[in-house]
Amino acid sequence: MAFLAACGTQQAPHAVTDGRIPSTPDSVTLAIRALDQRIVDDPGQAVLYRQRSQLYVSIDSLKQGVRDMERAVSLDSSNVTNQLMLGDLYYRTMQVEKALARFEKASALDPEDTQALLKRAEIKLVLRKYKESLTLVNDALRKDPVTPRGYYLKGWIHMETGDTNLALSSFRTAVEQDAQDYSAYILLGKLSAARHDPLAEQYYGTALSLRPRSVEAWYNKGMYYQENGFDSLALDAYRHVAEIDSMNALAWYNSGWVRLEHLGDLPGASRDFSQAIHLEPAYFDAWYNRGVVMERMNELDSAAANYQMTLHLAPSHLLAAEALDRLQAKGVRIKMREHRKK
Repeated sequence: MAFLAACGTQQAPHAVTDGRIPSTPDSVTLAIRALDQRIVDDPGQAVLYRQRSQLYVSIDSLKQGVRDMERAVSLDSSNVTNQLMLGDLYYRTMQVEKALARFEKASALDPEDTQALLKRAEIKLVLRKYKESLTLVNDALRKDPVTPRGYYLKGWIHMETGDTNLALSSFRTAVEQDAQDYSAYILLGKLSAARHDPLAEQYYGTALSLRPRSVEAWYNKGMYYQENGFDSLALDAYRHVAEIDSMNALAWYNSGWVRLEHLGDLPGASRDFSQAIHLEPAYFDAWYNRGVVMERMNELDSAAANYQMTLHLAPSHLLAAEALDRLQAKGVRIKMREHRKK
């Protein structure tokens, strides 16, 4: 786990900003040029470097953003906001130890700053120092008992250490404090789905009300339906994924699996697995499952070809090897093996 996010997806801490960022690339470029001149005229103003750093970050020029924030901190190291912003940028660029040092400096400058405590807690969690992380979170919550981020991080700590009950409780408190916390709803859904708890559907539904085009939420909802026997709802969820992300091979693969194993729709399963392969030619499990479809349709030569491609892509794929043994015993020619004998 490099950075915390719902479902293992990764994100840095929220950046600290102190002004509006221009909304278009051209306006950003013009704003940077204006700051360039101001810095030339007055190079000792830390706030100018901080502002230019924010502009660079807004166009994903993180290297320049880091450089400017380092300059801002060198000019005004007693400014907590500067320390936090530089720490955020170090974190985003995977310089975790440097980020921690900045956040610790911010805490030393202002021991009452809960943001610095929570950022330190997140890094300790990333480093799997769970007790230290929990101590920092609790310190922050004592100072601000209604901060949603504190309960979100607390939920992560309990989830990582295997206490599902406390994790659920913490994430629920997080959404009570912030009803717009999409990531907390996703994790509530995942933890509930693992228990086959119908509340998972509601949590994913709330996440989708916040982000209707979230591939993550639609896919997770589809998996919940798939694993609990709601086949048509699962297929509908995967259809939404494919509509939102036309290159998402996993949605087609899962649709194929539902059609194959739950519905017995062999032609439909074949079409879905074929689409997954079209989008991701090295998707060896899709090749294998299409082989299963062909074998069940008694198209044994086609099945063998799919199993052989599976082994070509994943030589240690045990099920594909066993399938070829099974077909060979039925008299099917296995060209791969004939070639090896020669």
